Amino acid sequence: MPRLRTLLVVLTPRESADFLPNGIWTEICTLADRVEVLDPTGMTADQFRGELARVDPEGLVACWKTPALPVDPPENLKYVCYLAGSVKKLVTRAHLERGLLVTNWGGSISRVVAECALMMTLAALRRGGYWIPAMQRDGAWKEPHTETASLFGRRVGLHGFGQVAREIIKLLAPFEVDIALCAPETDPALYAAYGVRRVHSLEELFSGCDVIIEAAPLIPATAGIITESLLRLIRPGGIFVNVARGGLCDDAALARVAREGRIQMALDVFGLEPLPADSALRGLPNVILLPHIAGPTTDRRRDAGAFGLRNLKAYAAGRPLESAVSAQSFERHSS
Repeated sequence: MPRLRTLLVVLTPRESADFLPNGIWTEICTLADRVEVLDPTGMTADQFRGELARVDPEGLVACWKTPALPVDPPENLKYVCYLAGSVKKLVTRAHLERGLLVTNWGGSISRVVAECALMMTLAALRRGGYWIPAMQRDGAWKEPHTETASLFGRRVGLHGFGQVAREIIKLLAPFEVDIALCAPETDPALYAAYGVRRVHSLEELFSGCDVIIEAAPLIPATAGIITESLLRLIRPGGIFVNVARGGLCDDAALARVAREGRIQMALDVFGLEPLPADSALRGLPNVILLPHIAGPTTDRRRDAGAFGLRNLKAYAAGRPLESAVSAQSFERHSS
C-alpha cells in the first residue's frame, strides 16, 4: 500500500474523538511510516512553527484549533488535509501558489446543514420562536386567533447553489414546493437538472417567495448583500432563514425588520459571533436563534473525518484529491 513518509495530526482531543473515531483513526495510522499527534490547545504560532520543523511532515491533518501555517512551512510539507470548512484561517493564497495541496470537508457535511435549514424553516412556520419559550416559561396556550403555517405548497427561494443548497432541494421534495433560486454564476443547465426555477435578482427572489433560505458563500462580492430593503420585500408572514454566513447580512438591519413582526426569522449565524448578550435580535418572539450549530452535528463530524481519510488515501496513492482548494478558488471560499 502506498504510504506517506510522515503524517502530523494537529487536533485537540475533542476534535480527534469527534472527527476521527476509532475505525477512521486506525486506518489513518496505516497510511504513513510515521504518525505524530499534537494537541494545539494553548499552542503559540512560534511553538507550532517549531513543532513543524521538528516533525518535518509530508502531510498535515488539521482542524478548527490548528494554528495558522507559518509563511514558510517545511519544504517537505506537500499536503494539508483540513477536516473543517473554510481554510482561510489556516493557509494563505501564497501557500497554494507555491504548490501546497489543501483540501477541506467539501460536501461531506452539507446534508446536515440542509437538515438544520429544514428544521428551522418548519419551526419558524409553526411560530416556534414564540411558542417554545412561552410554553416553558409563561404557561402559555393557544388562543382561537393563533396562526401557524405549513411548508406544503409554499414558494421557497434559495440564495446560492452550492452543496448545501442542493441538499436542501432534495429535502424539500416531499413538500411539493415551488423552488426559485438565485445564483448568478451558476450554469443555467443546473437549474433544469435540479428542477428549480431561475430568478435573475435577489429583489425578484425576496419579493416572490414565502420562504427565503440563505445558502450563499461569504466572499467579497456577497459581504453585506442582504440589505434591509431586501428583507422588507419578503411578504407578511414570510420566513427568512440563514444557515450560511452572518456576514451576508447586517445584524442591526435584521433586528429592525424583525421588531416590526411582519416576518419570521430563523438565524444560525451572525455578523458578530458569539452573538452579544444584549443583541437586539434576542428576546423577539418571531425570531429563532441558534448558536452557529447548523453543521456538522457532533455525531456526524465523523463524515468529515471519513472524507478526509478518503483524500489521504488518494494522496498516498497519487490519485486526484476531492474538494481541493486551488489558488484560483481560494477567494471563492467562505471566510
